[in-house]
Amino acid sequence: MESVIPALTYTRSCSSTIQLRNLAETPVTVEIEPHRSSGALVPLAGEAGMTLRLPPGEERSYKLRIDEEETAAWVKVREPIEPPRTSPAVAVHATTECRSGDEVRTAGRMVAYPMRDPWFAGDVSEIRGAVITLINTSARVARAWACYSAGNLYSVPDKTGPNLTPICSSTLDMQIPPFGSREFPVEREGTRQFSLRTHGEAIVLQMLRPSEEGVRIFTVDSNIKFGGEVRAEDR
Repeated sequence: MESVIPALTYTRSCSSTIQLRNLAETPVTVEIEPHRSSGALVPLAGEAGMTLRLPPGEERSYKLRIDEEETAAWVKVREPIEPPRTSPAVAVHATTECRSGDEVRTAGRMVAYPMRDPWFAGDVSEIRGAVITLINTSARVARAWACYSAGNLYSVPDKTGPNLTPICSSTLDMQIPPFGSREFPVEREGTRQFSLRTHGEAIVLQMLRPSEEGVRIFTVDSNIKFGGEVRAEDR
């Protein structure tokens, strides 16, 4: 069982914590694989390796040992499921805390799961200020195409009839290195529509929204649904 926690932040005012809780009545071994946004591995603070053993019912918290500023670190939690167990037993969660003056603001980080070639398209008026974080969790290079559109469309007729496609006023076309992550703001120069297409065997997409102006802390938008690979027989 593999779980991914995106968008972990380590700056002068912000820090992220990973929580693991063993819900089983027997000890469980888990592997935590932490990465910078560049894809490079980083150690866990206070731990010599990446393999951890959780006693029954125990909850533990971990931080990444990152000294420089990092806003898109991520972690893969791998839980081997061995007989007699047939399902996972470790609850995974994370939080990001940011200090603003004498206040501390907290935002949760939801677990995500990789997909092949996920995509997203939406109206900017409904997701203003949001950021999509992308993680290539595989050892192969992935690719992403972002389209910022003013709302104009063009039609390309095919066997199924005319298909309306946005005209991109601004685009991004980039390669994502193995285990690397990138952030895509959905707004640019007053555009009205945003779409993101990817190509990769194991990619995570997650939508983050700013929780309050002036504080760089984002909450996960769990209402956003990302599309997956379109199979040939469904086209």
